[in-house]
Amino acid sequence: MATLQEIIDDFAFLDEWEDRYRYVIELGKALPDLPEEQRTAANKVQGCASQVWLVSQVGAGADPVMTFTGDSDAHIVRGLVAIVLAIYSGKRASEIAALDAIDTFNAIGLVEHLSSQRANGLRSMVRRIREEAAMRVAA
Repeated sequence: MATLQEIIDDFAFLDEWEDRYRYVIELGKALPDLPEEQRTAANKVQGCASQVWLVSQVGAGADPVMTFTGDSDAHIVRGLVAIVLAIYSGKRASEIAALDAIDTFNAIGLVEHLSSQRANGLRSMVRRIREEAAMRVAA
């Protein structure tokens, strides 16, 4: 899976929106499939037009490292999931709670090209991850 810096660098290299769109789809294709038993109602992200699942693993301690896996039934959304995972996975809960992935999506020029439904779904994914991280810090 691509790192966040690789994704940012690749976006900087791609000038045409169609090329960026194809790249997002490629990121989604590289995302490992989520096992069927993890495609549960509890893991489903509410507020997404397509189906999106997010699963978190939480390390030990007061400010645990959190890792995320995810999937979607839509190609472009699956690519957005891959970018969200690159932004958040492997960071401490306090970092995640303070980091708004939408800023990264704006910086690479992606939000402006998403439909309102996809942008809302993206915000739902980000909100869910940040809220879960904030709960881990508070716990």
